[in-house]
Amino acid sequence: MLEKGMKAPAFTLPDSDGKSVSLSDFAGKTVVLYFYPKDNTPGCTRQACAFKAKNDEFKDKNAVIIGVSKDSSASHARFAEKYGLPFILLSDENLDVIKAYGVWQEKKLYGKVSYGVVRTTFVIDGDGVITAVMPKVKPDTNAEEVLAML
Repeated sequence: MLEKGMKAPAFTLPDSDGKSVSLSDFAGKTVVLYFYPKDNTPGCTRQACAFKAKNDEFKDKNAVIIGVSKDSSASHARFAEKYGLPFILLSDENLDVIKAYGVWQEKKLYGKVSYGVVRTTFVIDGDGVITAVMPKVKPDTNAEEVLAML
């Protein structure tokens, strides 16, 4: 897993419209990069809606919210439209960025072991340096915790 003080891995991924978005597009801004398991699931929906509710406060702090999952751009488009999400959702179907950030991990559920995205948030400063790593965050409080940190 990446740590505070490390340079954030560069990436370019498609957004919900299929347009390429790169980390470097946000030079000079704080990026709140949150990784989540799946669109339209209860926890992920609550997390996204919590970020939506605080979106203006993040903007006031010159921060951009970016959500990343392995869902397709089309899935992201439906998710964003259904909940009116005002921020960027990126599709990492090949898991390249998910693995680069170390959030593709073994999970255990009811005794069954599988691999998946562990809900994790990174705060990246305007120079591309990670200023905070928040592993295994709670969907309902993540947005508020990040805001308090900024």
